[in-house]
Amino acid sequence: RLASYLERVRSLEKANSLIERQIKEWYEKNTISVGQDYSSYFKTIEELRSKISAAQLENARLVLQIDNAKLAADDFRLKFENEHLLKQSVESDITGLLRVRDDLTLTKADLEAQIEGVNEELIFLRKNHEEDCARLRREVSGSVTVAVDAAPSIDLAAVMENMRKQYEEMAEKNRQEAKEHFEKQTAELNQEVAINVEQLQVQRKEVTERRQIYQSLELELQTQLNMRQTLETLVAETEARYSQQLTHIQGAIASLEAQLRQIRADMEAQNSEYSILLDIKTHLEMEIATYRR
Repeated sequence: RLASYLERVRSLEKANSLIERQIKEWYEKNTISVGQDYSSYFKTIEELRSKISAAQLENARLVLQIDNAKLAADDFRLKFENEHLLKQSVESDITGLLRVRDDLTLTKADLEAQIEGVNEELIFLRKNHEEDCARLRREVSGSVTVAVDAAPSIDLAAVMENMRKQYEEMAEKNRQEAKEHFEKQTAELNQEVAINVEQLQVQRKEVTERRQIYQSLELELQTQLNMRQTLETLVAETEARYSQQLTHIQGAIASLEAQLRQIRADMEAQNSEYSILLDIKTHLEMEIATYRR
């Protein structure tokens, strides 16, 4: 029986040494592999963290650009509204100047009609004067001679000549006054028309400049809106891409955590088996010591 126990002890010692060697080899292999895997995982996690930080910075930069684009769009919208109000005021001024020009045209037409009426009146007065002169000449050159004792005869020809001169002077005076009044009114109207035409040209030039500014601002606003839409699309695509990458990273991290839990469970099982083997070894050594005693 002692010999059998000694044989069993030797076989158990050989098995124990073999198990210890296997455990040592397993620990060496797993320790090296686990360390390499962990380092690679940490490196991957660090790279992913750096990518996430870069993506967050890029996202913040894009948000800042979008805010700047919104502010620029608001500024352009305010400028557009101001230019539109200025355009409306200029158009109202142009409409007022057009009404003034129409009024001046009507006034000019009225003055021309009055001048024509004065000329017709002068012609009518001249015709009446000529008819009166002819009638008086016919009366003076008649064949009836009457001798009366009266005061000295009056020279009707001289009187008629004086009357004709007075009428001609009055007609010339009226014509000259009408001509001067017409020329004065015409000069004033021409001056007002020239001023209004100059103002109209200035207003048209300003309207053209405002229209060009408005078109340039509208083009710039459209460009900013297109840029904003492009940036929003880029931000959406970036968010979707990084969300997908984050989901992939979270899945990889969950897989690594599951592998770590499995490795911990395997290590705990190996530790429990090792503890059992150590207990068996201790018990056998105690029995061997007892047999030796």
